[in-house]
Amino acid sequence: MLPVKVILVDINKQMVAAWKETFEENPEVETIEGSMLEQSVSAWVSPTNSKGSMDGGLDAIIKGALGPACESKLQAEIKARYSGTLTVGHAICCPTDRSQPAYLISTPTMMGSSDDVSSTMNVALACAAAFQAVNMQNQVQPGSIRSVALPGQCANTGRVPVEICADLMWTGYNLFREKNFTTFDELRVALQEQLGDLTPMSDSVPKPKAAAPAPPPTSASAPDDDFDDEDFDDFE
Repeated sequence: MLPVKVILVDINKQMVAAWKETFEENPEVETIEGSMLEQSVSAWVSPTNSKGSMDGGLDAIIKGALGPACESKLQAEIKARYSGTLTVGHAICCPTDRSQPAYLISTPTMMGSSDDVSSTMNVALACAAAFQAVNMQNQVQPGSIRSVALPGQCANTGRVPVEICADLMWTGYNLFREKNFTTFDELRVALQEQLGDLTPMSDSVPKPKAAAPAPPPTSASAPDDDFDDEDFDDFE
C-alpha cells in the first residue's frame, strides 16, 4: 500500500462529492472541500501542461503562493530531462526550498493549456504519474514525502465529468496499493492492462531522455508536516 498520506482537495463541491462516493471504501484517503494552499503536506500536485507553463487556474494560484521561481525551476527540469515537453503519463518532482510543501509535483493532464481531454484516459495517467513521482523521490530520499495533496484533474478546463474524473483518479491511486513501479513506462503498461488501449501520444512529442529515467537526488530535507509515525499505522 502507498505509504504516504493522500489528500484530495478541491473547491468544486461536485468534485469532492464524487470523490467521497468513489473512495468510500478507502478511508485512508482524505477528501477536503477547500484550497490547495491550505494543505500542510510534504507535496502539492499541480496539473500543469506539458510545457510546465503555470499561467492559469490552480497552476497560477500555486505559482503566486510559491513564487515565480517554481515555474522556472520546473521548466528547466523539463528542458533538461524531457527536451522541453513533459508527456502525459510522466511527472517531475521539484523542491520548493520551503518546509511545506517541500516539493511541487508537476503532472500534465494535457499538451496545451485548454485541450479537451474528456475522451481520453489522461486523468488516470496523470494521477498515477504523480504517485510514481512520489515513490521515486522517496526511493532517492526515504521519508522526504510523507503526505501529498492532489486536486481534481481535468474536471474544469479538460471538460471531464467529475464522476469520471473520480473513477480515473481512483484507478491511478489503486495501482499503488498493489505494487511499485521502476519507471513511468512500466506504470503505463500496468495502467493499460486495466483500462485497455490508452490514447496514444503524438509521434511528434519527444521521448524522455534515457539518461535520466528518475528524479535526481534533491537537497530538500524531509518536511516536518502534520503527520507522525503513528499516522501511518492505517496504511500498513
